[in-house]
Amino acid sequence: MLRSPICVVLGHVDHGKTRILDSIRGTVIMNKEAGGITQSIGASIIPLDTIKSVAGDLLKSLKMDFTIPGILFVDSPGHAAFTSLRKRGGNLADIAILVVDINEGLKPQTIESIEILKQFKTPFIVSANKIDLIHGWQEKEGGLLQQISSQSDDIQTKLDTKLYELVGKFSEYGISSERFDRVEDYTKQVAIVPTSAKKKIGIAELLMVLAGLAQKYLESCLKCDVKGPAKGTILEIKEVTGLGKTVDVIIYDGTLKQNDTVVIGTLDEPIVTKVKALLEPLPLEEMRDKKSKYKQVKQVFAATGVKISAPDLDKAVAGMPLRVADNQNAEKIKREIKLDVSESLIETDKDGIIVKADSLGSLEAMVKLLKDKAVLIRRASIGNISKKDIADAEVNHEKDPVFGVILGFNVLDESGSKANIKIITNDIIYKIIEDYDKWLEEFKKSSEEKELEGLVKPAKIEILKGYVFRQSNPAIVGVHILEGAIKSDTPLMKNDGKEVASIKGIQLEQENVDKAERGQQVAVSLPGVTVGRQIKEGDILYSAIPDEHFRKLKDLKKYLKKEELAVMKEIAEIKRKENPVWGV
Repeated sequence: MLRSPICVVLGHVDHGKTRILDSIRGTVIMNKEAGGITQSIGASIIPLDTIKSVAGDLLKSLKMDFTIPGILFVDSPGHAAFTSLRKRGGNLADIAILVVDINEGLKPQTIESIEILKQFKTPFIVSANKIDLIHGWQEKEGGLLQQISSQSDDIQTKLDTKLYELVGKFSEYGISSERFDRVEDYTKQVAIVPTSAKKKIGIAELLMVLAGLAQKYLESCLKCDVKGPAKGTILEIKEVTGLGKTVDVIIYDGTLKQNDTVVIGTLDEPIVTKVKALLEPLPLEEMRDKKSKYKQVKQVFAATGVKISAPDLDKAVAGMPLRVADNQNAEKIKREIKLDVSESLIETDKDGIIVKADSLGSLEAMVKLLKDKAVLIRRASIGNISKKDIADAEVNHEKDPVFGVILGFNVLDESGSKANIKIITNDIIYKIIEDYDKWLEEFKKSSEEKELEGLVKPAKIEILKGYVFRQSNPAIVGVHILEGAIKSDTPLMKNDGKEVASIKGIQLEQENVDKAERGQQVAVSLPGVTVGRQIKEGDILYSAIPDEHFRKLKDLKKYLKKEELAVMKEIAEIKRKENPVWGV
């Protein structure tokens, strides 16, 4: 028989993911005609009869024979839940809703969600949400298309413009899309359904497109043996008063009963334990509320979510597989699960940063997005940031400070370390990558500026007439900084390329200073020269930039002023009279 397709909702912060879920559930709950809604742990099961009562006429227009029992919506919106829902060979979610604020368009987390959906090859539809906020929109009677056609020509044009801006943006990411009623081929185009979660506009159409897609294109994927042993994936691990550590599991195949023996994947040896209790939420409890109340059940069938109370769950990890076993096949299932987990472990580089995440699926998604940006990763693992992670990052830092970084998705820093290691954590992957890019840019800029400080920089000075304070041992003369800057130890040369001396000291208004810049007049101390012999009043001198410094300055020229670059050019011309390939 067919199980309910599993649907996850993704999208950018504040674009309405939670409200879309609540609106789907709320629309269904308000409709009294059918079986309503069954809540399971972390999910809401909407039976087909209920979907028909909400979107009946629309479903009839599809002229399909519906055999799916309903749709199971995962109630934890966002890619954290999506990436945790994994099974051997891919993602557990059969279909997804990508929520986009039609007035804001594609944002970083939307793009991230698109990349994750493409990575896991998950079909999806788009909820172009918040159409009620289009300036001038009027709430009308009837369904979505009737509401749109009842708007003024100006509003209809605005809506079409915003929709085709979305279509254009999606095409940049290799996705062909169209408004749902204009789609010619659902296997080649992503359907966009205009919605207002707040006003519950377009929700029936969203359910209709979801159900139609699931029935037509996912039927072969949804076949499962309800009577067979259960297969599932851990969604979350939670402490529950009176029960201790529990696991919230999405069951996608078979039946799970109280007292069943289950094998659960971990990062080490799989756990073999016995189900002490199966728990479901009381009707219409809000599953995102930590104080939700539960009822005990004897068994559950796919597809559903359930909370499991069992001994020895300490090493359980989100995203890991769970399977029912018996005395005959427990060892075989352990080997299969261990192989599944080992095949999923992340390939890493010889050098690079450290990445942590709360689940294997999240880790896979995060590593994929980082590798797309050519970020090297030395170690990627599941769990909170520990002292060992800090120690490893310090080893990385010694090799190259740019690798002394730990990125953590949905994890805590439990290291207590004060080490000079950059730690970036967030529960949104794009924010982690955004903050990492920003830190990397600042780090490179700081490193380059430090490198620049150690180089002889371009400078051009004039020895002032009438300001010879000492002729030799050392010569002390007044100079005017024409371009660039000088500091102690800056070597100087004449305009024929002959080096004359290195600056020993600088005085400005009889005070010793480390540096003098363009426009300033200072006294400089020049050992080893005599005024009137090697140098004369009125001479123009340049900084004698070593060949190696000159090449580095070319690489760092973005930090130099236009005038300094002009002096560099003059210095190169002087040097190349003697050596044509100098500084090349």
